[in-house]
Amino acid sequence: MFVQASRHTVDDMATFLILGGTGKVGRRLTRVLDQDGHTTRPVGRSTSPIRFDWNSPATWDAATAGADGIFVVGPGSARDWSPQLSKLLETASTVSHVVLLSARGVEFRPDGNVARAERALREGPVPWTILRPTHFAQNFTEAMFTPVDGRIVAPVGGGAQPFVDVEDIAEVAGRLLATRAGKGETIELSGPRAITFDAAARILAETTRQSVEFQDQNAEEHAAQLRSAGTPEEYIRWRLAMLGGIRRGEDAYLSDGVARILGRPATDFTTWAGREAAGQTAVD
Repeated sequence: MFVQASRHTVDDMATFLILGGTGKVGRRLTRVLDQDGHTTRPVGRSTSPIRFDWNSPATWDAATAGADGIFVVGPGSARDWSPQLSKLLETASTVSHVVLLSARGVEFRPDGNVARAERALREGPVPWTILRPTHFAQNFTEAMFTPVDGRIVAPVGGGAQPFVDVEDIAEVAGRLLATRAGKGETIELSGPRAITFDAAARILAETTRQSVEFQDQNAEEHAAQLRSAGTPEEYIRWRLAMLGGIRRGEDAYLSDGVARILGRPATDFTTWAGREAAGQTAVD
């Protein structure tokens, strides 16, 4: 079994390429590694002077040059990007470690694009670690569960989820990259307790002192709304598979990855919500 990695065991200074460097996890990971004295290269399609585009292999060499480790966030689950990942791993074959951000619940769609990316990584030439977090707590402030007109609408019924703080994910990824630990491991990350969406709404209402409530929705209506917004069909299938797992109660279990890697408990949803309400999040 994988054991907790000490904070500095390999390199005092290393260079890390962070794909999706401007995203929720990437920008926090950049801060974590910078604070530890490492050199970071957060990249995306519009970063400068170095950029990275999954659809433009001409951008890959400059992005990977001199990198000791790579944090991989894919271009989304709407299309199969495993061929590009395989080619990137060949380009970066001298890199000592790649950490992939996947998702817990990938088993709900084993033929999906996220599962294909995991397989491409396992079959590639670079030592790897796969992180499978649950839904982010920050999804209630930065993504799909953000309240609109005081309502959180999702097709999850009374299903519970141990929402994970993105700050915890970033710290775990930073520890693994800096110490080159966890190679060959698939590590699941969750918060310390599972709560229903109704409970999450109540916590948000209490901490923000605003009206927040949860409204259940059937899957067909949810899919129709996504289609009307032009959402790719494969992403809709992936999203419904993940949310369906929550509704059925199959994704409520706890994972101990945060505690094993960091040596401390994962951040509780109430603690996270209070921090958000107080404006104490380190990265906006």
